[in-house]
Amino acid sequence: MNSAAVIFVLVAATLLGLIVGSFLNVVVYRVPAGIPLTRGSRCAHCDSPVRWWHNVPVGSWLALGTRCATCRSPISARYPLVEATTGALFAVVTWWFVIEPPAPSPAASWTVAAAFLHLVAISVALTLIDIDTHRLPNAIVLPSYAVAVVLFVIACLLGSDWRALGRAAIGMSLLYAFYFILRVVRPDGMGGGDVKLAGVLGLYLGWLGWGALAVGAFGAFLLGGIFGALLLLRKRAGRRTAIPFGPWMILGAWTGVFAGEALGSLYLGAATGL
Repeated sequence: MNSAAVIFVLVAATLLGLIVGSFLNVVVYRVPAGIPLTRGSRCAHCDSPVRWWHNVPVGSWLALGTRCATCRSPISARYPLVEATTGALFAVVTWWFVIEPPAPSPAASWTVAAAFLHLVAISVALTLIDIDTHRLPNAIVLPSYAVAVVLFVIACLLGSDWRALGRAAIGMSLLYAFYFILRVVRPDGMGGGDVKLAGVLGLYLGWLGWGALAVGAFGAFLLGGIFGALLLLRKRAGRRTAIPFGPWMILGAWTGVFAGEALGSLYLGAATGL
């Protein structure tokens, strides 16, 4: 792929991410509240319909002066931040899975990239929903199993290694079982949504390799533990304060995606002296 094509692909991925990010803002607000996603957008303050040209990602927020066009109530900066973050993550994932690595076939690379772009979308949505409500809705988590499996099977049909699919199934089973046992042992420390999300993350991490799976699983507890310790040191939380764990599972998983195989090889090299 020449430089012009690379730039085109990354710009297209970013624009797609901005659009998806705009939709995710709707998902984050409506899914926990049980509001249909098909309902037209309205101002949360005056309930006035939001025109389509006021829904342009990031740009409309700036053009409107960060306020509703009708009642002039302030519009939270979280909306453009979600859009911009999703756009940036789409570009990074596209680079990682389509442009950077050698691939069995372009079609397989694009299919795998589509699977991980879906993971980006649910990662953003579930992180914000868990922070807001301490919930990981089934409406988002459960369909993600089917999406990942279908796309990974297609990728194998297009040339990806079938062993990766088997590894993904094992990763899903292992991580789901591990979190399920944690929930049985300590129901107040692990939610059912965490268990279901663990299976999805295990599916993706297992597809990439054992190093990704190990680092992604361990990273969640390491990063979450550090955050909890900092809150305790700053007296912002007590030992029984409920802290949503979904965001740390997701952050740990993405650490496994981007650095898992490298860190796994580094650890094995240090352990074996090779």
